[in-house]
Amino acid sequence: MVVLGAGPAGLVLGNILVDRGIDCVVLERAERTHVQTRARAGFLAANTVRILERHGLTEGLRRRGQLHSTCEFRTEDGRFRLDYSGLGQGERHTVYPQQELVTDLLTRFLERGGQLRFGVEALAVRDADSERPEVDVRDADGRPGLWRARYVAGCDGRHGAARRSLPPGTVRHHRDHGVTWLGLLAEAPPSLDAVGYAVHERGFAGHMARTSEVTRYYLQCERGTRADDWSEERIWDELELRMRAREYGPLRRGRVVQRSVVDLESDVLEPLRHGALFLVGDAAGLISPSAAKGANLAVLEASLLARALIDDLTLGDPEGLDAYSARSLVHIWRAQEFSHWMIGLLHGPSGADAESLFHNSLRRSRLTSLRTSRSHQDWFAEHYVGV
Repeated sequence: MVVLGAGPAGLVLGNILVDRGIDCVVLERAERTHVQTRARAGFLAANTVRILERHGLTEGLRRRGQLHSTCEFRTEDGRFRLDYSGLGQGERHTVYPQQELVTDLLTRFLERGGQLRFGVEALAVRDADSERPEVDVRDADGRPGLWRARYVAGCDGRHGAARRSLPPGTVRHHRDHGVTWLGLLAEAPPSLDAVGYAVHERGFAGHMARTSEVTRYYLQCERGTRADDWSEERIWDELELRMRAREYGPLRRGRVVQRSVVDLESDVLEPLRHGALFLVGDAAGLISPSAAKGANLAVLEASLLARALIDDLTLGDPEGLDAYSARSLVHIWRAQEFSHWMIGLLHGPSGADAESLFHNSLRRSRLTSLRTSRSHQDWFAEHYVGV
């Protein structure tokens, strides 16, 4: 088995397979230090934790992860909180930075005897419709190479070799939501004990704790903004304005150590299987960060594929592989629908024309319903935590 990509999808898949005695190599184009330090998502759904627990992958998470169950909305009509652990299915998130999870998964994979090749870039997957597909690679020194396996799992993201190797006829569903965020990682303690969603006429602002000393922030900005266009002073001033710090208390400021610009997009491929090639994680579908679903979908899809591969390779039962695409897409589209709903809840048109005023009034009504309706809150909680 060849797995492309050493993110959550590839490493969960590799861990499960190796633990069941199936030979597996993970090829990762980046170096190990980069893989273990790149900051990504940090909210793990309850089902994600159950999957990791089932396969002996929660040692670090259980020691350092923090349970979380509250989100706060700040709007022109005031603020309100939802303790979603008492709503919907009664489930909570676990806050655990993705780079720490990846480090845990990587360490466990190597301890179990898995093969991991850093600095090896997959260029193309060939002969996926055969029983012995090939992966063309190039190592860090530019030397070409070739890997052959019974199956290939493309866990290498939206720009990886797996997607580039798909045959004609693959359907791509894509939507640009027309919203851009400036993503920020600050060496600053959290300013509130909840995920903060601020809806403001100047644009959205978000607050997500990562650790006791590090906080993730988001600021809606104009399309085309570069990561270094805003000074730190401007960033903090704008965050305080949109999060209404004058009314609800100042933010704890600190050095901004990481910046990125995120254009909110949705992207799903169908089908997710092409002969011996399977798409997993961001290679299967890209989802906006508005609802923290990306890493959770990646772990879920990896577990579904792992179970199907084990049945096929050890029992000769191909049913799971045949059903992998359809089963995964059910979860992907469910997450896409909620993410799309969250984007509409948190962002509105900036104009003063009749259509903008109408859409912003609808958004305001949705927030009012979320604040006052128990059935709406139950629906929100179930979809907010679920995948």
